[in-house]
Amino acid sequence: MAGGGTALFTFCLCVAALLALHLYNFRKLVAWLKKPELPLVPEGNGLWDDVFATLYQVLRQHSRSETRLISALERLQLAAGALPDGVVVLNETDQIEWCNPSASKQLGLSMEHDAGQPISYLVRQTEFIAYLNERNYSEPLHLKSSRNSDISLELQLVPFGENQKLLICRDITHLEKIETMRRDFIANVSHELRTPLTVVGGFLETLKDIEGAVPENLRHYFDLMEDQTGRMRNLVEDLLMLSQLESSQNLLQETEVDVPGLIATVQNEGQNLSGNRHKVYIESMDETLHLRGNRDELHSAFGNLVNNAIRYTPEGGEIRIRWQLRGKEAVFSVQDTGIGIEQHHIPRLTERFYRVDRSRSRETGGTGLGLSIVKHILTRHDARLEIQSELGKGSTFSAVFAPNFVVIQSKAE
Repeated sequence: MAGGGTALFTFCLCVAALLALHLYNFRKLVAWLKKPELPLVPEGNGLWDDVFATLYQVLRQHSRSETRLISALERLQLAAGALPDGVVVLNETDQIEWCNPSASKQLGLSMEHDAGQPISYLVRQTEFIAYLNERNYSEPLHLKSSRNSDISLELQLVPFGENQKLLICRDITHLEKIETMRRDFIANVSHELRTPLTVVGGFLETLKDIEGAVPENLRHYFDLMEDQTGRMRNLVEDLLMLSQLESSQNLLQETEVDVPGLIATVQNEGQNLSGNRHKVYIESMDETLHLRGNRDELHSAFGNLVNNAIRYTPEGGEIRIRWQLRGKEAVFSVQDTGIGIEQHHIPRLTERFYRVDRSRSRETGGTGLGLSIVKHILTRHDARLEIQSELGKGSTFSAVFAPNFVVIQSKAE
């Protein structure tokens, strides 16, 4: 019995010693976890030596990864800092997380003082606040710098991550000056060409009317000269119209427009252009539906759509005109049974001088500016152009006006 008691005591003593060793190493681990630094990873005995060694390797690998990430982040910030465009990182509540020096210069921001501030507190222009709140960032916003009215900025918000945004700011003052010079040049040249073309056209017409002034064998050449002079005059008039529409000083003069009466005029003009080679008729007309806008501009837009339909519809075809409500929007549409348009051409139709078929455009006398003029006029009236077409079956061009430009007359009026 005495030998058994001694063995039990020895066993308990060994267990206690082992437990004390584990407790000692565990306390070293807990103490290190309170201040986990790689050089201070404790050393242990036995199993704890393997634990601490493994912990050291994991921390060393983590430290290397952290160093690489910090280095990559620093390189990214240096690259973003070197960008000529301003970049501002916004969090989910539109507070500033970071901005580069270009943004500081263009928007008057300071990372030291403005980090964590809502961007709307610092960029206070009404247009920007509306742009920020609308949550539609497909198109950039153009505005003047609040720090210098001579500087024009282009701002665009780009969503990324979890409800975060990039605010990209670009100085477009130089581009706007170039665009202004281009518009002025076109307007001035067109204006200067108008008078000589009118004189040449007048002389050609006068000579043709004087009996015997033009020999019969030369009359064909005079007809060609008169046709080409007419084309040039139409081109000049369209260029002047575009320049006027693009001018920032040309504000929209709004009145209530009797659209049904205007459409009747456009239909008669289209019938005269057709020379009874097509059936041009009003298929649907809401007599109570009027618009707020500029009558002359709407006349030009509607007339261009009808004239295009006539030019690109073979003889004997039909041109249907409709004016009606679609939900809360007002829609003027022109449907033809013409040659149609391939789908890949449709996105570019409103570009100036863009032609699907250049040879046919020359035959029909088009200038390549009609749909560009239509687009500018519709934009000024908060409207959009919708195009549906199928090659060989015809096209439908629709001018869709937003509710804020629509006026509905009572039937008693």
